[in-house]
Amino acid sequence: MLPPELHPRAFRPYISSSASAPSFASSSSYNGDQNPNPSPSPSPTSSFYYSGAGSSGSSRRASSSMKNSRFSPSSFVHNARIAVALVPTAAFLLDLGGSPVVATLVVGLMIAYILDSLNFKSGSFFAVWFSLVAAQIAFFFSSSLFYTFSYISLALLASFTCALANFLIGVWVSLQFKWIQIEYPTIVLALERLLFACVPLIASTIFTWATVSAVGMINAAYYLMVFNCIFYWLYSIPRVSSFKLKQEVSYHGGEVPEDSFILGQLESCVHTLNLVFFPLLFHIGSHYLVIFSSSAAVCDLFLLFFIPFLFQLYASTRGALWWVTKNEHQLKSIRFVNGAVALVVVVVCLEVRVVFHSFGRYIHVPPPLNYLLVTITMLGGAVAAGTYAVGMVSDAFSSLVFTALAVIVSAAGAIVVGFPILFLPLPSIAGFYLARFFTKKSLPSYSAFVVLGSLMVMWFVMHNYWDLNIWVAGMSLKSFCKLIVGSGILAMAIPGLAVLPPKLSFLTEAGLISHALLLCYIENNFFNYSNVYYYGMDEDVMYPSYMVVMTTFAGLAIVRRLSVDHRIGSKAVWVLICLYSSKLSMLFMASKAVLWVSAVLLLAVSPPLLLYKDKSKSASKMKPWQGYSHAGVVALSVWFCRETIFEALQWWNGRPPSDGLLLGSCILLTGLACIPIVALHFSHVMSAKRYLVLVVATGLLFILMQPPIPLSWTYHSDLIRSARQSADDISIYGFMASKPTWPSWLLLAAILLTLAAVTSIIPIKYIVELRTFYAIAVGIALGIYISAEYFLQAAILHALIIVTMVCTSVFVVFTHLPSASSTKLLPWIFALIVALFPVTYLLEGQVRINKNFLGESGVEDMAEEDNKIATLLAVEGARTSLLGLYAAIFMLIALEIKFELASLMMEKIVERGGLRHSQSGQSSLATVPPRLRFMKQRRASTMPTFSIKRMAAEGAWMPAVGNVATVMCFAICLILNVHLTGGSNRAIFFLAPILLLLNQDSDFFAGFGDKQRYFPVTMAISAYLVLTALYSIWEDVWHGNTGWGVDIGGPDWIFAVKNLALLILTLPSHILFNSFVWSYTKQADSRPLLTIPLNLPSVIITDIIKIKILALLGVIYSLAQYLISRQQYLSGLKYI
Repeated sequence: MLPPELHPRAFRPYISSSASAPSFASSSSYNGDQNPNPSPSPSPTSSFYYSGAGSSGSSRRASSSMKNSRFSPSSFVHNARIAVALVPTAAFLLDLGGSPVVATLVVGLMIAYILDSLNFKSGSFFAVWFSLVAAQIAFFFSSSLFYTFSYISLALLASFTCALANFLIGVWVSLQFKWIQIEYPTIVLALERLLFACVPLIASTIFTWATVSAVGMINAAYYLMVFNCIFYWLYSIPRVSSFKLKQEVSYHGGEVPEDSFILGQLESCVHTLNLVFFPLLFHIGSHYLVIFSSSAAVCDLFLLFFIPFLFQLYASTRGALWWVTKNEHQLKSIRFVNGAVALVVVVVCLEVRVVFHSFGRYIHVPPPLNYLLVTITMLGGAVAAGTYAVGMVSDAFSSLVFTALAVIVSAAGAIVVGFPILFLPLPSIAGFYLARFFTKKSLPSYSAFVVLGSLMVMWFVMHNYWDLNIWVAGMSLKSFCKLIVGSGILAMAIPGLAVLPPKLSFLTEAGLISHALLLCYIENNFFNYSNVYYYGMDEDVMYPSYMVVMTTFAGLAIVRRLSVDHRIGSKAVWVLICLYSSKLSMLFMASKAVLWVSAVLLLAVSPPLLLYKDKSKSASKMKPWQGYSHAGVVALSVWFCRETIFEALQWWNGRPPSDGLLLGSCILLTGLACIPIVALHFSHVMSAKRYLVLVVATGLLFILMQPPIPLSWTYHSDLIRSARQSADDISIYGFMASKPTWPSWLLLAAILLTLAAVTSIIPIKYIVELRTFYAIAVGIALGIYISAEYFLQAAILHALIIVTMVCTSVFVVFTHLPSASSTKLLPWIFALIVALFPVTYLLEGQVRINKNFLGESGVEDMAEEDNKIATLLAVEGARTSLLGLYAAIFMLIALEIKFELASLMMEKIVERGGLRHSQSGQSSLATVPPRLRFMKQRRASTMPTFSIKRMAAEGAWMPAVGNVATVMCFAICLILNVHLTGGSNRAIFFLAPILLLLNQDSDFFAGFGDKQRYFPVTMAISAYLVLTALYSIWEDVWHGNTGWGVDIGGPDWIFAVKNLALLILTLPSHILFNSFVWSYTKQADSRPLLTIPLNLPSVIITDIIKIKILALLGVIYSLAQYLISRQQYLSGLKYI
């Protein structure tokens, strides 16, 4: 039975049968799960057909539709379907590749994101592909595939499979680029077809590989069969492309033509062959030594072929065999004949492989009668279920046969399990009422079935288990039987409750929630019991993890189905989703409380997502009091679950977490849990966003800094207290000296104050007094923190450091938010900071040296000498720390002034542009000639040069102060480079960009403008390398005993002359490029190119690495100057 949209038509216009370049649509009447464009006028034969008038109207549009392309750029609508396969595949590949692959991908995708944000779409596209290629190369070198597999052929096959999966991920990403759809429509169609053709084959292989890695190889073929069936249903059922014109659906009368499917006949045939034969072939290849060793092994062969074959026949009801025939009568014949044969084979094999092998003890009938009754039960039940599933129970005769089968199957099953012959009518009547419910939808019939079925379940449990004195999972077997019986009765009752009128849907909800709670309780006891009492004994695990996963997803699927059919309300859906999802937490933590704690957290976090998700209704938005209530519930839930958070952190770190880490994790979890509340319901409330940012930042700061917390804050739990007071900690982890961590509170307070001020929680922008107190408080906090953390031995410096930090804080705050008098005081504050720098630097050394060297006797022993050396080293380290502190201070001041000056310049440009725009009116939006547009661009680029003259009112001191701060920061960084790295050559390339913070002022840099902003950088690099090269020559030749160098053949005057000459040869390139960067005037094309050969001898002959760097840099400078000049010339030609 084909879907309605796949029914054959009596007449169909000509359709291209090309399979190599199919035509696709952006929407259609059939795309698997959804129908975005249903027909407004369905006919009796198909709900997707248009009426005759609609068809004639479509025919009139046929000519215009065939003239233009049938491709329509749109978003790829199958992303969710593809993500089901490729996202877990990508996670598995990342796990195999390890950190090198992750690092490569992170760097590459960051580059792609930056290019995309710069609107460089093609660059972003190629960056993604280069990232994937680089990640694949890193995968080959970092993964252990060639060590894991015993045969090189298997390792190569696994590597090829991973490469194909990586390629499919790239194809999927490529379909997200809209510009590719517009510029290369045929490629997009081919990529979509390739994706749907290859994903089922590769994903099922990767999923099976991952499953086998986790649980073993014994049942690998069955895992592959299951994944093949899942992916066949997702991708091989006919789907319509995302890129087909909407008119095509109307043109074909609402029916989707064959060439509009994503997959063609060849791909569908390959998928079918893979579904039916590949699990069998895989089993034969992996178990070829034992495939005929027993009857169970032979049954495995039949099951691996006929179960996928049965699934294929069922999938044909959704159009899976469209490529075989379109004749509905032939399809029914195929399903009936082949399904009957396959069903018989599957039932017989299941009897041998499962029933008699695993449940033989419950069969109370002697042979050969047991084989006959079990066959009647299983085959009759399978036939009844199959005929009802494919819709063959549709008339009175088929209903009668279905009812008779149900009665016979029930009676035979009761006899098999040993039900008393005297009470045999009970199961027969139960089967009759069940069949009547399916055929007549009679609720009283189902009620009778539930009552009788419950009695039979209770009899079976009591007959087989009630008298056994066994303790299972920490409880007696009788208690467990009660739970199982209650769960079974609820499971039988829920289908009947689901068909009740909507007014009684609360009964269905109560039954589902009760059953979910029972299931959670049973699985929690069984799963955690096996973890505790069967540790290390894999064969005796009572409840395997895959059962938890299966029951979870089965429950979620049932909830979704009932929700779609409006059988249960949103509140029940919310509770059920939380309960079923919380079961997955048992797979990660071996704790009996983790399931219920996870359920509480999910119930607290998920209401904004599940209870208020209908954005079209105003009632779906939370009211303020509801938002506060939900946030409070989230906070209480997190505090209630602190023990589980403690256990999770202990499991992650391998030791009990600190108090700050625990409190920070709770605060961070609370903030993250409140994100849906703010994002979905209070996105228009800025204060809510600000407070949320503050809460998340507070949690992160507590996690990173881990400040000391009083015992009364955290030790309200016996579990945490016992973990803290364990006597084995020292013997296991060793003695750890505690370091004073109270200064971290000051840094945390300073950061939170700054964040609160930036987000306007503290209104320093409007109140000058509050701004002053804020700046002083932040400065004092940072000063005390730096003094206590890095300068504990120099108490006299604490006051100077605190004063410096207070001045810096006041300067930065009032530069960014000036007051009426701040422009007069800030230059003096900066002068004070500059004056404190040498005083603090010199005072640090003198205080310690005087304290340790004055008043000592002339006779000194070795201990005192060591003490002096340690003091000198401490002074050197403290001075280096002071240099770093002041470099950071001057960098912050320079950045702030650069930002403020850029803001002032932008405001000037906006004011002048706004005035000119208001004068010109709307007519300025007309088309502008190229030459006039070029002149406007030239005028806009020269605007910042005049703004300095008009800045007297805003504070003319700012450029000069910024330049002084920049120069001092650069100089201090050069000194630190000498102290820390010995004068590294590479450091100048990282330090020179500091000079980009220089500004044009009226004193020192009067001719310095925006056009010359790169000149200080290039000039500093060239000058630094030249000076250090000269110093290296002098040090190698004249430093020390020159005779010693000559005696052993070391550097001499020939060495000096040679390297000086080579150094001089590198200067022309640097001089030309620096003059070009200053003026940007075009020079002759030959001049920069002629200087390139001058650098080649320096690259080859020189003995000093700095000269070689200068030469290579000169070559780069010359090429860059030539290319920039050439680009300027070509850009100028465009406007001529």
